[in-house]
This record gives sequence, C-alpha cells and structure tokens, in this order.
Amino acid sequence: MTDSSTNLPMTTTRFDLTRNPFGKLVLTDASGQVHEGVSPVRAFPIQAPDEGIALVSNDGREVGWIDRLTDLSPPLRALVEDELAGHEFMPEISAILDVSSYATPCTWSVETDRGATRFVLRGEEDIRRITTTSLLISDSHGIHFLIRDMQSMDKLSRKILDRFL
Repeated sequence: MTDSSTNLPMTTTRFDLTRNPFGKLVLTDASGQVHEGVSPVRAFPIQAPDEGIALVSNDGREVGWIDRLTDLSPPLRALVEDELAGHEFMPEISAILDVSSYATPCTWSVETDRGATRFVLRGEEDIRRITTTSLLISDSHGIHFLIRDMQSMDKLSRKILDRFL
C-alpha cells in the first residue's frame, strides 16, 4: 500500500482481521473501512517467508501490509498463518532417497517436511537455483519442491543433486 501524498510504501499493522460466516478473511482498517475476502500474499516466500506480507482484496488491491508476522498478536498471526497454509503448498525436501535414472524424465523418491513422496522430474530445466544453496524443483504436475540448503543435506542427496546441476 502506498501513501498517496509521498508515493512511498505505508506500513499498516493497525487493523482488525476476522473470519466471516463463510470462512473468508475480513479486514477492518484503521479508518474503519471493511474489506471482505482479503488474502495474504508473501512478498518473498522463500528468502523471507515471515516478512513482507500483503493483504490483498478480491480485486487485487493491496489493503494492508504486515512487516513481520511476529508484529501481530497471536490470534491475528494464527489467522494469517492459517490462510497462508491453505493457499500455499511447497513441500521442503530434506533428503533425496533415490532416483530411477540420471536421464530425464525420471522418478525421484524424496523425504519432505510433509512425509515421503515420489515425483517425476521432466528435465534438468525444472531445477532452478534460487540462491547459491537453495533450489526450487518443479515436478511433472507443476508442484514446486524447495531445497532450502543443499549443503546441509546428506552425502547421497548432494551426490544426486550434483549429477543434475
């Protein structure tokens, strides 16, 4: 959200957030204006997931801003985190257990923060480097898997990754 007089970003953490009977988030801003059906959107979902969260109305306008989730009271924070969890699905890979082949397409067996799973990697181009140590992997269904720090993974996982990078 920007201040129209200075055209600079405005920090808006003074608001009330509730759920309506249909389960949609309702934001009441500091001026008392009510915005029904707002959605939280992370500005930096991988590098800073708990910082810079916009609250966006149904028509795509930013109606609120959260600098840090820790700035919110526990009930407001729980509402925002619950809503984010319902919109986002990006399992984090902790270990690569096996690959069917080093040629693509191939099936990867991995351990994630949501349990063990298998997915098909179509090609090496579906592995994108986010930082020097983090990767984003897209499977054949368009699901994104995050490797936050490949240097902290076990030796087998790093060896498999080296073959594809």
